Amino acid sequence: MFDRRLIVNFDWVLLLLVCLLTGIGILNLYSATSTWSAAATPVYLKQFYWLGIGLVIALSVCLFDYRNLEYFATPLYVLNVLLLVAVLVVGKTSMGATRWLNLGFFNLQPSEIMKLMIIVVMARYFSVKDQVQGYNFKELWMPFALLGVPVLLIMKQPYLGTAMLVIFIASSMALFAGIQRRTLISLSLMGLAAVGGGWFLLHDYQKQRIKTFLDPERDPLGAGYHIIQSKIAVGSGGLFGKGFMQGTQSQLSFLPERHTDFAFSVFAEEWGFTGCLILLLCYLLLVTWGIYTARRANDLFGMYLALGVSAMLFWHIVVNLGMVIGLLPVVGVPLPLFSYGGTSMVTTMIGVGILLNVSMRRFMF
Repeated sequence: MFDRRLIVNFDWVLLLLVCLLTGIGILNLYSATSTWSAAATPVYLKQFYWLGIGLVIALSVCLFDYRNLEYFATPLYVLNVLLLVAVLVVGKTSMGATRWLNLGFFNLQPSEIMKLMIIVVMARYFSVKDQVQGYNFKELWMPFALLGVPVLLIMKQPYLGTAMLVIFIASSMALFAGIQRRTLISLSLMGLAAVGGGWFLLHDYQKQRIKTFLDPERDPLGAGYHIIQSKIAVGSGGLFGKGFMQGTQSQLSFLPERHTDFAFSVFAEEWGFTGCLILLLCYLLLVTWGIYTARRANDLFGMYLALGVSAMLFWHIVVNLGMVIGLLPVVGVPLPLFSYGGTSMVTTMIGVGILLNVSMRRFMF
């Protein structure tokens, strides 16, 4: 029997906030691609379709009790790892990277799904193995193993940006769960050593991106072109921007990838510092609301799920914004609900559905 309290306790604030951000993103895509040929379906219209699909998926996620995920966490995780292995064996290669499985009617990107799977499996571990005094090395070996396998497989594709995000999400959940001080210091030192040693494991184009990040002017018409044009677009917006569809960097096609990775640069040029501040406040409210949802959850598993989704949104926002203004290397991470991309939209909306699910069932025992 359907419990009507689920409707009464539906989190309309979260849903309206998501629709607001996506609506602003679609308007931005309309401006960014207004000079493109109209032969194919416009990008902003495709994004609108993906929004509709994402909303259906998010609301569908709300129909089942999120606590059932705890029992299916391990099988789902293993299935996703097998999909990552299948990508390396029979995956579709595009632009030098093998990241997709061709299923005929669409291309599946298992690395995106792994962001959600790592949240579910970590939430299960930390809720079952709860340690009031914090976790030590002995108790963290299992989360490290669960994290290390998919990260290595994703880096093999290669997809450094998503591998980083999976690590950031799992690390954030571990920090929320609590790590003993001595263990945390040791892990931090090991992480710094791994970053230094990891340089020799990077592909040539990944090393080039880091060198370009440190000195974009070394190749202004090649590897540094993207970030230079992006910083010009952001800086030229000034306080109030140049106006809707008036940005020269985007309208004159100086800014590459302006509908995906650098969508925020288009917005910054047209709406300036004031518009960016409003947009960032909306994102801050979204992440804060996710943490608030975690705080209100009535069990540890729901709390860690909500924290994991909030961490996923947070790190996407931080990495993308750091990327477009030159504070981080360009690693191909989209701005959630804003950049064009069906896979990104669906992944984000599944996360939103999980937040709605946890919020709706906070009164159930």
